[in-house]
Amino acid sequence: MSTTERLPLLPLDDTVVLPGMAVPVELGDAEARVAVDAAGTQEGPARVLLTPRLDGRYGGIGTIAVVEQVGRLPGGQPGALVRGVSRARIGAGTTGPGGALWVEISALPDEGAGLRAQELAREYKGLVVSVLQQRGAWQLIDGVQRLTDPSAVADTAGYAAYLDADQKLTLLETANVILRLELAIRWAREHLAELDVAETIRKDVQEGMDHRQREFLLRQQLAAVRKELRELAGGEGDEPADLRSRVEAADLPEHVREAALREVDKLERTSEQSPEAGWVQTWLDTVLELPWSVRTEDAYDVAGARAVLDADHTGLDEVKDRITEYLAVRKRREERGLGVVGGRRSGAVLALVGPPGVGKTSLGESVARAMGRNFVRVALGGVRDEAEIRGHRRTYVGALPGRIVRAIREAGSMNPVVLLDEVDKLGSDYRGDPAAALLEVLDPAQNHTFRDHYLEVELDLSDVVFLATANVLEAIPAAVLDRMEVVRLDGYTEDEKVAIAHDHLLPRQLERSGLTADEVTVDDDVLRTLAADYTREAGVRELERQLARLLRKVTARLSSDTDAVHVGTGSLRDLIGRPRFTPESAERTALPGVATGLAVTGAGGDVLFVEASLADPETGATGLRLTGQLGDVMKESAQIALSFLRSHGAELELPVSDLKDREVHVHVPAGAVPKDGPSAGVTMVTALASVLSGRTVRNDVAMTGEVSLTGRVLPIGGVKQKLLAAHRAGITDVLLPARNEPDLDDVPAAVRDVLTVHLVSDVRDVLALALEPATTAALAA
Repeated sequence: MSTTERLPLLPLDDTVVLPGMAVPVELGDAEARVAVDAAGTQEGPARVLLTPRLDGRYGGIGTIAVVEQVGRLPGGQPGALVRGVSRARIGAGTTGPGGALWVEISALPDEGAGLRAQELAREYKGLVVSVLQQRGAWQLIDGVQRLTDPSAVADTAGYAAYLDADQKLTLLETANVILRLELAIRWAREHLAELDVAETIRKDVQEGMDHRQREFLLRQQLAAVRKELRELAGGEGDEPADLRSRVEAADLPEHVREAALREVDKLERTSEQSPEAGWVQTWLDTVLELPWSVRTEDAYDVAGARAVLDADHTGLDEVKDRITEYLAVRKRREERGLGVVGGRRSGAVLALVGPPGVGKTSLGESVARAMGRNFVRVALGGVRDEAEIRGHRRTYVGALPGRIVRAIREAGSMNPVVLLDEVDKLGSDYRGDPAAALLEVLDPAQNHTFRDHYLEVELDLSDVVFLATANVLEAIPAAVLDRMEVVRLDGYTEDEKVAIAHDHLLPRQLERSGLTADEVTVDDDVLRTLAADYTREAGVRELERQLARLLRKVTARLSSDTDAVHVGTGSLRDLIGRPRFTPESAERTALPGVATGLAVTGAGGDVLFVEASLADPETGATGLRLTGQLGDVMKESAQIALSFLRSHGAELELPVSDLKDREVHVHVPAGAVPKDGPSAGVTMVTALASVLSGRTVRNDVAMTGEVSLTGRVLPIGGVKQKLLAAHRAGITDVLLPARNEPDLDDVPAAVRDVLTVHLVSDVRDVLALALEPATTAALAA
């Protein structure tokens, strides 16, 4: 049973004193002063009860403390030095001698002493030593190490500045030594973790500061070295001044000069360590590299330009005429002093549309050479980012000007010939639509003030000749197509292919094979056979591959057998094998129900066969079946063809009444190739009429045209390509819609002379011309 005694109460505002702690107490207020004075009236040592007063509330546990000294604090105020001795529980209080508040107290002994407490005390001492070491308080470490009592070790937490008053009050109210040590250890570990993080951050900051200071010093030294070198070389002093002199010396348009000088001013105000300094300098270098005032002189010799074009390319008269017309207009304007009108020059935007291998890309270089201009090619196939055309904003890291500006810089003049290759292969995604960005580039009414996102100054493109190439006209967006003048390159005739092979392909392949014209001679008949029987294309790319293959065989033979080789048609099969293409129209149309049509593909014109058959009434279903991977329009053409024959069967003397019991099957071979379009309508009518009448279709006839329900033959497109395909396939007669007669002017005269073109306006005329007479069909059967 604990004994009680009475001690004067000395409350401490927001301060907690644990046993073993010695703290100064200010005696400025009367409450503290009377408590210390009252303690001096006791027999023995002067003692007071220290109790924390937090937020105006008194604690239930206090600390019995001895008043060791009364005097003045370092600041001159009256004070006393008190040392905590033990814990005590506070009871009732009354006013006693000296006017102080005397309270009854009962001692609160420590609990839980033992081996566990000693282990925790050792652990806590280690943590306290670590904290003191990080703070550099080496003198206090020895005092902590000398403590042996676990309770005293735990109460040293009262000195910890990282603990708040509530945490210290918890330690004061905890009589159990083990619990008190566990709390002190947990809080000490948390504080050490915070110290480690703070130390890591401090080191990182210090290292960064050291790195920046080192980099700054090195850059200053580098700048000083460069300055000395420039002075020794007689150059300018510093880099911004050097850029300013370059801008002022360059022949720039006024608006570009003003923008460049503004950027130089910004560079002079910007620290060299700032990333913006590098961006501004890169922008200035780009602006100064552009040929703002450089223009090549056009060659106004129209006859000489035509001679250059003829020497480089055979055929292609339409595009050659367009280039010579452009030069003639430029020459006339120059002679009359017209020059530039309203800021716009007489630039040209041409779209060369045609199948692969007809020379669209190589034609660009020839046009530039004929005009005396620089040439640059911009590949647009697969481009999906709008910034590729208009450039990136300078806010992006690694920003660059667009391909148009880079092309002008690469060309070295403001009036080059720019080839926009494969403009129909442009894509679009979430990064924008490059085709839409081309609208300003290709519009003669706008491109004299073209503004690239990177440059942000106006660039005059009105004197640039743009040549765009494409394989499929329909793949070009309508708005882009509207800004270009379309020139079609539909392919070459057989005679033109022979001339191209003789004048261009054969000499080039001889040189690539290491041969000379004396070592190898190739007859024109061989070239014609290669073009007709070993290739079937609108261009000459495959023809050149076959020539290369032939010359490789010849080179191997020269190495082993003889010094010179003559290649004739008789030796062609031994060298490169059998022909790959032979006329098949006669074989395919030998049976009723097969008609020969004409179509246009991405590779040029081609021959198309349409097959029709009637199922036996006993074998199954009725109706119309369509196969061959046909598109919706082509399926509708087949339905229209069948409907026309059903409604006009009696007039055409066809047994259409049987169709209610028999299935009609229409098939277009090459089933792996998708097909669509309305131009096979007359071919489907002819094939169905053939199978119904039993009359075969003439094997020398091919046809094209859309058919209506009333039997009218409507006009179609791609006449030139289709007639070239018919000529390549050995067809002699072609049935063409009468309304396509003007398109025959585009067909080469050599092809028109060989083909017999029948202009038809009604499907009845088609059947009369295409089907064999009934007597002939019967004899054939």
